[in-house]
Amino acid sequence: MRRFKLTSKRIENLVGEIARTYQGDSGINFIDASNLPVRDKILDVLDLLFEVLFPGYTGRRTVTKANISFIVGDILWQLATALSEQMERAYHYQCRTRECEGCDCRTMAENVTQHLLTRLPKIREMLKGDVGAAFDGDPAAKSYEEIVISYPCIIAIATYRIAHELYIKQVPLIPRIMAECAHAKTGIDIHPGAKIGHNFFIDHGTGVVIGETTVIGDNVKIYQGATLGALSFPKDERGRAIKGGKRHPTIEDNVTIYAEATILGDVVIGKGAVISGNVWIKESVPAGVTVKSPNPDLVYTKQSQKKNKQRSPERK
Repeated sequence: MRRFKLTSKRIENLVGEIARTYQGDSGINFIDASNLPVRDKILDVLDLLFEVLFPGYTGRRTVTKANISFIVGDILWQLATALSEQMERAYHYQCRTRECEGCDCRTMAENVTQHLLTRLPKIREMLKGDVGAAFDGDPAAKSYEEIVISYPCIIAIATYRIAHELYIKQVPLIPRIMAECAHAKTGIDIHPGAKIGHNFFIDHGTGVVIGETTVIGDNVKIYQGATLGALSFPKDERGRAIKGGKRHPTIEDNVTIYAEATILGDVVIGKGAVISGNVWIKESVPAGVTVKSPNPDLVYTKQSQKKNKQRSPERK
């Protein structure tokens, strides 16, 4: 086999070729971008937040009734520093891309950090309802602890509820970093801009997609592979997609959406509706209605069974 040999001249030329691809480029370069938030540090922040939301579940800290206040207080101090630092970086990035002047990025970061930390009791109350919905909605569930420790929907929903608080405060980058971390872990893709009510349950979960402008009411249950998506984007005179505006479904209270259902566009699924599996919906559905596809024509073919005849051993 012929070996490829790199010479110093070839390396020098290659460096020049690669460097030229960086010129005039933005978005995929991180040169001179020390003000970008650091992804791994965002994930560390998420881990700390989960320690507050579900104390002791990771096993990294021994939590008892006697020391719970000390542990939570210690984590909150760590969060106040780490999250504020990363959000300040995110705001600096935004100022650089918008070429704005006079922004007090540090104060903005501190204010949003305080907002998120003060929202943690509310987020915990919401998550209690989500865990309860999972327990009530899954006959295989044996305990709340089992759900918190092992169900992917809890990771996805808890991360969403955190990221959503940052999204509504218009924090750049960080909400999506958090959401995509949960997506990678669980296969559940919830945009932090979606609005989701109480007692939300995603059964199994893999392949679920919930778009940015989706609105979901209370007591909604979704199965694996369901998509709450948008139709194709309208384009401007230059052929570029026009972004913004309501483009995803509204799911009202007490709706059940079964596996692989696809609901697209700014439509309304009315209260108590049931959306069966493998349907494609682009129009609103009235309250209390069940939508299903016609039963397919199934063909049953009886397999022929061949008898294997074994020869008796020859006698010598």
